[in-house]
Parts: sequence; C-alpha cells; structure tokens
Amino acid sequence: MTLDPDRLGSIDLPASKRGCSATNSAIHTPGRIATPPPPADRARLEVKHNIDIGVSRHSRSNPRESDVGRGGSLDVEAVDVELRRQASRSQRESTPGGSPSRKRQRINGDRFIPTRTGQDLQASYSLHEPGTPTAARSKRPSHGELNFQKTEQANRTYNSLLRAELFEGSIPHATAPMVSPDPSLPTSARNAASYDGTRSHTPPAASAPSLPPTMTPSTPHKNLFTYMSPRNYSGVPGHMTPSRTPQSRHGPNMDTRAEIYSLSPVRFGSQQMLLSPRRQPRAVSKVPYKVLDAPELADDFYLNLVDWGSANVLGVGLGSSVYMWNAQTSRVNKLCTLEDDTVTSVSWIQKGTHIAIGTHKGLVQIWDAEKTRRLRTMTGHTGRVGSLAWNSHILTSGSRDRMIYHRDVRRPDQWVRKLVGHKQEVCGLKWNPDDGQLASGGNDNKLMVWEGLTETPLFKFSDHTAAVKAIAWSPHQRGLLASGGGTADRRIIFHDTLKGSVINEVDTGSQVCNIAWSKNSNEIVSTHGYSQNQIVVWKYPSMTQVVSLTGHTYRVLYLAMSPDGRTVVTGAGDETLRFWNVFGRKPGAKEDSDGAGRLSDWGIIR
Repeated sequence: MTLDPDRLGSIDLPASKRGCSATNSAIHTPGRIATPPPPADRARLEVKHNIDIGVSRHSRSNPRESDVGRGGSLDVEAVDVELRRQASRSQRESTPGGSPSRKRQRINGDRFIPTRTGQDLQASYSLHEPGTPTAARSKRPSHGELNFQKTEQANRTYNSLLRAELFEGSIPHATAPMVSPDPSLPTSARNAASYDGTRSHTPPAASAPSLPPTMTPSTPHKNLFTYMSPRNYSGVPGHMTPSRTPQSRHGPNMDTRAEIYSLSPVRFGSQQMLLSPRRQPRAVSKVPYKVLDAPELADDFYLNLVDWGSANVLGVGLGSSVYMWNAQTSRVNKLCTLEDDTVTSVSWIQKGTHIAIGTHKGLVQIWDAEKTRRLRTMTGHTGRVGSLAWNSHILTSGSRDRMIYHRDVRRPDQWVRKLVGHKQEVCGLKWNPDDGQLASGGNDNKLMVWEGLTETPLFKFSDHTAAVKAIAWSPHQRGLLASGGGTADRRIIFHDTLKGSVINEVDTGSQVCNIAWSKNSNEIVSTHGYSQNQIVVWKYPSMTQVVSLTGHTYRVLYLAMSPDGRTVVTGAGDETLRFWNVFGRKPGAKEDSDGAGRLSDWGIIR
C-alpha cells in the first residue's frame, strides 16, 4: 500500500476510532498546513513537527495498525519511509540555518552607469598617478601630424571640464581661466571662474544640496500681467524698484537664476569656461615659402656653409665658390671662387658688409661683399677651418687642428690669441656679445666657455656623449647657453654660464645639427639629422613643441636666421635651401614690404 500525501487530509475515520489513545490525538491535526518557510533557527522544531504529521497520516491510512487500544503494532518501515519523505520535503521548502557570515554589500549601479555614492572623489583623484614621462612622450603625435598644438589645447580643456563636472566648484589642479570672474554671474559660476588651482577641503556654497533663498523659484501671487509705468513702481507697495538688466562681458544676464532652468548638460560655470576667450595658438605654416636649389652643398656635419647677414643678404658656400642671395631683390651674385681650395665655412660680421670665409687648407679670407673685393687672407691653421664667429672686430676661427685663434682684423698680426683645450676638431663657435663670453664645441664631446680673450677655459661641460656643433646664446636671459649633441647624444642641454651649472635637458630623439634662439620670443628652433631630418620650434622653458617641419630628405646641417628674426633658412645634403616663416614679428615692429615672402620668388643659387 502506497501513501498518497495529497489525499491524507481528506480521509474520514469512523467515529469509533477517534480519540482512542494519546497517540491518536495527533490524527485530528490538519494534514496540510500552508505556512511560509520557517526561519533558520526553527529548523529542528519544524522537522519534529513534520515527523508528528507523518505519523498521523500513516495512522489514518492504516486504521488497524494505528489502533493501539486493540493491541495493534506500529509499522516501523512505513514510519521510516514517511520520515525520510518529510525530511526531504522540508529541505526543499526551507533553507537550514548556517554559520553567520558577513552581510553582502548592496550594489547600486549596473555595468554602464556606475554609482559614486559614498566615494571620496577628492581622495580618489589624489591617488591617481599621472602617466610617466615615457608614456607622455609615447602619446605625443608624430612630427608629421597637423594641428598638434590645437589638439593639446583641446585635451587640456576637456580635462579641466571633466574635473569641473566631477568635483563641482572644487577643481584640483585645474588651470586658471582666461578671464576674471564676473560679479554678475551666479555663485557657482564665480567659484569656477575664480578658482586658483589649489585644492579646497570645504565644498563651496554652490555645491550644497539646498539652494540659497535667492535661488529658490517663486511665483508672483498678484499683479501677474498688470502693467504700470516704472516711475510709479516706487510708490506702490509690493512692487520692487526696477533696475537695469545685469550685464557681463559675455552679454546680458536676463536672470541670475537661469542655471536652475538651464537645459545644458553641463553646469553654468563649465559653460562659462568653454565660452571664455582663449589665446589662439600661433599658426605656423608647414610648407616653406621659398625653395632654392644649391648644387654641391656639402653633406658634412662639421661644416658651416650658410649665414644670413645684417644687410639681408644670404651667403652660401658651394664647392669652391661663395654665392650671395639678396632677400629683397631675390637676385643671386657670385662673390668669389677659390683656386685649388674649397669653402668650409662662411660668417657675416654683425654690422656691415664684411664676410669671412674659411677654407679647406686652413686659410681665413675677409671679403667686402658690397665691393666684391678681398681685403686680406690670414693663416695659422694647419687643417680645415670649419667654424667662424665674430665679436665686433674680433674674428675667432676653429679648425680640425683642434686650435682656436682670436684675430683682430684691425691689426696686421695673423692672430692675437691661441686657445688650446679641445682634443679633436672644433666644429662649433658662438660669441655672446653682451657678456663677452665665447662658447666652443668639439668632436671630443666637450663644450667649453671662455671669458673674453683669456687662454684658459672658464667652464668645461662634459654632459654630451657626441660631437657638439649646435650652440646658441639666449638673447632674453643673461648667461643662458643651449647646446645640442650628435647622433649618439640627441639632447639639447641648457647651461648657466654665470654659475657653471646645467639647468635642463631634453631628448629630441634625433641628431641635433643646429640651434638658434628667436629674437622676438622666448623660443628656439633646432634642426635635426638622423633619423627624421626635421626642423622643430620649441617653447622655452617648458620645451613643448610648437611645430615640427619636414621636407628635407637629408639631415638638416645648416641653419641661418633673417635679420628681423621671423624667417629661418635651412640647408641639407639634398642640395636645397628652404625658407620657413616660423617666428612672429617683434612687438611694435611694422610689416616689411620687401616681398621676401612671395611664393613667386623662386630661384636657383648659381
């Protein structure tokens, strides 16, 4: 006989078999009790109750066996089966109590919209580590990309806006806005506009959950559409005296509570930051406005064959000849041709029409370019003269013989001072006329600073690991010297020649061939060789790239700047001279009318 649990509660027993013993008293308990699952701490009690119910149901289905009064015996196997069934059912319907565990944290959010409730955003932002310099350099766009400066400015604006939206009025490390705060703007807008870049531990008033009384919307309760002359407002109770609409430099502010009803997805302060005027980045053309052919322009790192004089005439050494290109007329004239010799360097005097020419045989010639006449020839070197530098009437020459000679062109002597310091070829020379200091660079990776005409170097710098040809003195800061290293070094290093210390250095990623400071702004231009052959304009002292110019197919070995400081000319082994407008006019200077920038002025040297 099988027990049907669903029918146990509907069995009617005879009246004679009701209430015979204490055991039968449990038979009158309802067979099925619809109760919710018990709590965990009452699991044992529920199991016991189910056992009693199972015994009662078994007694109903077997009246004879359950009649203890008649001497019947209880079926142990049936009770055991029923107990097992009830235990199995109780396990399915209720969860037994377990060991106490930590309460699971409630997660408010989903995979797309995270919640920041309860987070300390200031602490999280402070713990965020910025990218390493290597990562920052890897993110920098390649030199061939356009609008590099605009992209950087857009990224900075986006970061400031994101911080403003996350931290409301407390913007850590945010850049100051371009305009001053306007008193007529709402409080939150003034907080965002007047932030000074420091971290605030106390939230501003505008970020409080409750609005100030002046920001609470209100509805007029009388005279809603009543018109009255403004002259009569002051005498009528309940009317406010009219005033002019609040003005700001961004236009009329019709309602100072406009932020409450704004449909913009960003705060009013963020809107003001986005709409505030910003200084536009200086546009630099990446295309040379003039290209001249220069046949036989030597591809030699240690030579200096291009120089731009104060009379706006460009001197170029090609093979054994020197040519002059007039920037005003675009005419080309030959100055001289050397017999059984080649030109290794050219240099214009600071003021005047005299030009010095160094030769492969170690001679130094001085020419009057206006009269096309050689003035004198000076000797002394036993190797090629690869570098020349003027300081008033003093002409300094450096040679492959490792010697540096000071020559006074007013005296008949060949030289007046002999400087011995470099152990290899001298490839860079630059005078600082303001302080009377001379900087020399050599193939021995040394940079030396000489005081006046003294024969002992004032400072010796051994920071470079390659030849030092690129040397430039800053016209804006006293004692600031920039130098660049060759292929094995690739760095531009800034020195303080007043203290004899290194200020800063930057890795350019390629061979540094030339450096020149802008006369009109605190910027420098550098030309490079292996491996990118680019011309780069840097902003000092941040050393951020303003623009990178490409076009030469060989390393850019030669660099010269126009007298007005706006144009630079570069030369390379691809036998071309390219003219670039990279710097702006000097403040207060007028626009020149020489036509040097016309695209139709194409020509050929020689």
